Amino acid sequence: MSEIVEKSGLNDVQLGLLRMFNRKMSYDESVEVRDLLFNFYSNKVFDEVDKIVEQKGITEADYEKLRSQDQRTVN
Repeated sequence: MSEIVEKSGLNDVQLGLLRMFNRKMSYDESVEVRDLLFNFYSNKVFDEVDKIVEQKGITEADYEKLRSQDQRTVN
């Protein structure tokens, strides 16, 4: 299988998903699978952001300060 991974550029998980979903699927099913994967990865991103915010001690006051700053740049 590692030869397939090397030649295709896909990792083991991607190949496994291709095998798992190698069947006819309705549009609704494909949307549901896409949403499941999207939610899985978005939860991972939010967990990582929460961890970084905690490590750096970022507070709501820091966010409020950013919101009130003029974010435009002068050219």
